[in-house]
Amino acid sequence: MLLSITEGDDKPLKYPRMFRECEALLVNKVDLAPHLDVSLEKIRGDALGLNPALQVFEVSARSGAGLDAWYGWLQGRFEGLRPRNPSLPFAKGE
Repeated sequence: MLLSITEGDDKPLKYPRMFRECEALLVNKVDLAPHLDVSLEKIRGDALGLNPALQVFEVSARSGAGLDAWYGWLQGRFEGLRPRNPSLPFAKGE
């Protein structure tokens, strides 16, 4: 699931089912946090309160912060899978 911090830190409790059902949460645009009235700690705490197994990634596409952890999680999810067409992304050995 993707949550932009510009949407506010009330979203986990406002839409609890989404947070209970997902496996990973990308909190995007974290580079904007200093300019917003939003708490990354509240987002993380409320989301993990709803789903303790949730993997939370705080990322910024602009600065690249947190993307390595997100990519690593994705790679782990696809490891060992081979698409029908080996020229497609995530082919083993690529």
